[in-house]
Amino acid sequence: VQLQASGGGLVQAGGSLRLSCAASGLTFSRYYLGWFRQVPGKEREFVAAIRRSGGSTYYAESVKGRFTISRDNAKSTVYLQMNNLIPADTAVYYCAADRELIITTIRIGASYDYWGQGTQVTVSS
Repeated sequence: VQLQASGGGLVQAGGSLRLSCAASGLTFSRYYLGWFRQVPGKEREFVAAIRRSGGSTYYAESVKGRFTISRDNAKSTVYLQMNNLIPADTAVYYCAADRELIITTIRIGASYDYWGQGTQVTVSS
């Protein structure tokens, strides 16, 4: 299984970025998908997750209303649209996948079996 994240970069506060995570080596539609982020010296933080059908999504309070997670099962890709970015969003963003998650575990990084390599997002003030 491989997850390849891309789309990070440097953006000014108030700007937008769209992250992509392309998956291979798995039956994509059978997996729950999540985005997490991490700043050096801090714990990895849940950002967003989406169920297998894409019918339900979950967000951290800090990004709700600004970020949107979506998936394209035909392209085996999950996206994170990030709008109205703020400096506090600066982090390395990771995509993750797992086959068996429930509502109480979907926000927990340790619940996910597979991880991408991360993409850096930097928001300048």
